[in-house]
Amino acid sequence: MRLSEMTIHQLRELLRAGEVSSREILDAVFAKIDAVEDEVGAYLTLCRDEAVAQAERADEMLAAGEASPLCGIPFAVKDNFSTVGVRTTCASRLLENYIPPFDAEAVTRLKQAGAVLVGKTNLDEFGLGSSTENSQFHCTRNPWDLSRVPGGSSGGSAAAVAAGEAAAALGTDTGGSIRQPAAFCGIVGLKPTYGLVSRYGVVAAADSLDHVGPITRDVRDAALVLQAIAGWDPKDPTSARGDVPDYEAALTGDVKGLVVGLPQELMGAELDSEVKEAVYGAANLLESLGVRVEEVSLPHAEYAMAAFYVIISAEISSNLARFDGVRFGYRAEAEDTVSMFIKTREALGQEAKRRILMGTYFLQAKNYEAYYLKALKVRTLIKEDFEKVFQRCHVIISPTTPTAAFAFGHKTRTPVTMYQSDIYTCTANLAGIPALTVPCGYTGEGLPIGLQFMGKPFDESTVLQVGHAYEQHAGLPVRQPQTEVKTNG
Repeated sequence: MRLSEMTIHQLRELLRAGEVSSREILDAVFAKIDAVEDEVGAYLTLCRDEAVAQAERADEMLAAGEASPLCGIPFAVKDNFSTVGVRTTCASRLLENYIPPFDAEAVTRLKQAGAVLVGKTNLDEFGLGSSTENSQFHCTRNPWDLSRVPGGSSGGSAAAVAAGEAAAALGTDTGGSIRQPAAFCGIVGLKPTYGLVSRYGVVAAADSLDHVGPITRDVRDAALVLQAIAGWDPKDPTSARGDVPDYEAALTGDVKGLVVGLPQELMGAELDSEVKEAVYGAANLLESLGVRVEEVSLPHAEYAMAAFYVIISAEISSNLARFDGVRFGYRAEAEDTVSMFIKTREALGQEAKRRILMGTYFLQAKNYEAYYLKALKVRTLIKEDFEKVFQRCHVIISPTTPTAAFAFGHKTRTPVTMYQSDIYTCTANLAGIPALTVPCGYTGEGLPIGLQFMGKPFDESTVLQVGHAYEQHAGLPVRQPQTEVKTNG
């Protein structure tokens, strides 16, 4: 196995044994990037010089006996995370040349652990989309099938990990933007509990729905990255206080006696037959491991999509108002201030404009109670549904997405159809609970299928425990994306 294809924990063992250096791992990753990036398009910015310096520093830390699990590991960051001295564009022309003076807290913590920043990955503009087709710079392609999307909005991060262009990546998840692309790209994605990971330094899409989390090759790697980035941050007013458990220690493989719920509302008519078969097959496997699988009900889940898009659009409308050409980013030339505002915002992409218009409409005084306030009430009901189920169950499983990765252009002309990509993931964002996606099979065309695990607030340990046990016993055939390295990296 090439260095660029190894998991974090495999690389950790090689580094600790002195069999490989961080610089050698980084060279292998950049060799893979040089070989496939023209096809995949995962990155918007590469940090070659900075990465080399960080890798050499990591080698010094390892030689001194510092044993952080992430020391020397190359990682990528979605380009809505602030990175000191490295441009942060949010895949928007409005921020094309913006260079932040500070790092996002999650990036800071990874650097402190000795991880090596390879570059900034592509996304839907400001995180608004489910396919990475809304980037204003280029489309990212799915390494499994270059004619298909990698998912979104963290499509660049997922594609980079799947293609071997990074060992792990950070993404953001507002309605499924970590889990959906991870599922499409055949890897693991984790959305933690709201407040567990600091959002400081992340350009906000929707403050009450945004989550920061890892995209990795397996569940153990997700646990290792979460360990590094989780915990209270005084700079983030939504950050939760509390001890951070040892997530890797939870991966015992023993799940006997646990109860897993399977909501029928998340197995609806819109679900592709191959995905449904894979999910039921996963439920049967869990039962063979000693888990009791029960049918449960989330009665208000059918209203989740409508409530979600009202809330997210309202918050986006508020957050994107800051991009006015005055404080930072692109400024259009105009003869007066109002004209400058208008011309500057003309640089926004179509989806961003659509969300702003929707959100502004929902927040109008005459519409506030009928739409926004009602959506908030539905959100409360959905959260209560989960609380009731978790009185009986330790974890809930469902499909991650209704279908496998779809072709470019397949859903761009019908936005509502595109929004349906989040139908199984947005409920966890509305409730603020942890959710994990793990590969659970392949379609007849060889495309990955994702299985979602959802848990109680701040019970990532159990979610990871069950996801890891499933992963270890799933027996999926070992396959690699069609994009192959053309060097010895």
